[in-house]
Amino acid sequence: MSTPHPAADPAAGAAVKATDRAHVFHSWSAQGLIDPLAVAGAEGSWFWDYDGNRYLDFSSQLVNTNIGHQHPKVVAAIQEQAARLCTIAPGFAVDVRSEAARLIAERTPGDLDKIFFTNGGAEAVENAVRMARLHTGRPKVLSAYRSYHGATAAAINLTGDPRRWPSDTASAGVVHFWAPFLYRSPFHSDGEQQECERALRHLEDTIAFEGPATIAAIVLETVPGTAGIMVPPPGYLPGVREICDRHGIVFVLDEVMAGFGRTGRWFAADHFGVVPDLLTFAKGVNSGYVPLGGVALSAEIAAPIDQRPNPRGLTYSGHPLACASAVATINAMAEEGIVENAARIGEQVLGPGLRELAERHPSVGEVRGLGAFWAVELVRDRATREPLVPYAAAGEAMTAFTAACKQNGLWPFVNMNRTHVVPPCTITEEEAKEGLVILDAALAVADAYTV
Repeated sequence: MSTPHPAADPAAGAAVKATDRAHVFHSWSAQGLIDPLAVAGAEGSWFWDYDGNRYLDFSSQLVNTNIGHQHPKVVAAIQEQAARLCTIAPGFAVDVRSEAARLIAERTPGDLDKIFFTNGGAEAVENAVRMARLHTGRPKVLSAYRSYHGATAAAINLTGDPRRWPSDTASAGVVHFWAPFLYRSPFHSDGEQQECERALRHLEDTIAFEGPATIAAIVLETVPGTAGIMVPPPGYLPGVREICDRHGIVFVLDEVMAGFGRTGRWFAADHFGVVPDLLTFAKGVNSGYVPLGGVALSAEIAAPIDQRPNPRGLTYSGHPLACASAVATINAMAEEGIVENAARIGEQVLGPGLRELAERHPSVGEVRGLGAFWAVELVRDRATREPLVPYAAAGEAMTAFTAACKQNGLWPFVNMNRTHVVPPCTITEEEAKEGLVILDAALAVADAYTV
C-alpha cells in the first residue's frame, strides 16, 4: 500500500465524498459508476487522501501541473494579487496581464507576439478557429483523427477521439485526416521517412478533394497528448507549414498539453523548427493553479484587427489572479531550470527506464515520448500489435493495471490501451525511478492478459 501521510482524517474524507456524490456532476463519467478519491492535500510530485495514502502523481492531474503541486512562489503570487486587485474587466491595462503576455510572447516561436487570453485550452482552440475563419473568409477546418482539442462546440468537433461522437454535429465544417503514427500506420509505411511522405501526400489529397479555397485552417497538436503522445517524424510539421503557405491556409498548433516545458522545450514546436500562424496554450502556462489559456497570434493574423473591432471577447480574459499565477510560474520555470529538468529526466531516466521495461514486459508494444511526456502502448500480442483493450473500450486488463498502480502509490494517466507517463516537470530523478519501480510491478499484472 502507499505510504501513510500524517494528515489522515477518514471522517472528513467520508464527509467530502458524501457531499460530492450528492451534488457534483463529474466530467466524462457515468455518474453512478464512479468513486472519486477525496483528496486532502498535495505538494510537489505528490498528493494524498484523507486516509493518509500518498500517491506519486504520474498524471500531473490532467497533464497540467507542470511545476508540481503548491509551488510556493506561485501560491504567494496568487495571494499577493488577491490582496491587491482580485479582478478587473479585460478592457483595462493591468500590470500582471501585460507582464504575462510579454513573458509568453518572449517564448513563443517566431513572431507570435500578440496574446489573446482565454479561460482554458478549449476556449483557446475555439477562438483560434474563429480567427482563422475571419482571416481567410473560408468555412472548413482540418484536424487529425488521433487528437483532442477540448469540449466546447468547435473544439469537440475538431477532436478525433471518441469523446467527439456524442456531440458531433456533422455540420461544424470539420474534416478529419490521418496524421503520421508509424506504430499503427494507416499508410503501411516501413520507416519514419516513408510515414512522413505518405502522411503529407494524404493531407495534400484531402485538401485537393475538399477544395483548397474552402479551407480556413489546419489544426494539429504539435505532439498529440491524450490521443497517444505520437511524436511526429522529422519533416512532417515543416511539410504541413509549406502546404498551408501554398494554399493560403492558416496553420494552428495546439500546445495546450505539450507547451510550457512538457516536452523539454518551452514549446514543442521548438523541437521541429516550425512557426505556426496561431498557437494555443493553457495548462502548463500556470500549472492550472487558476484557469487560464490563450492564443498567440502572428503579425499577419493580428494586423487586420488593428483598425477594426476584435469580434470576440470573454469576461475573464486575462483575469488578474490567473495572470499573476502565470507570471510567477514562468519566472519560476526559468529561475529553477524546470524546462531543462524535464528534458534531462526524459533523456536520462524516463526514456531509458521505460525502454528497459519494454524489453522485459510482453504487454508493452511501444514506448514513445519527449521530456516529461511519454506513452506506453499496451498490447495483447506484440507480433500483431493487438491493443490490450479494443479502441474506445475499457476492459478488465486496463482496470487491473490501473488498480495495481494505485495500490502501490502511483497515480497513472490511463487512456484506452495506454498509460501515459506525464509527471510534473519538476520531478526528481529519485521520484521518477520510484515511479518506474511501481510501474514495473503493474506491468507484470498487464502481462497476465497477453497471449
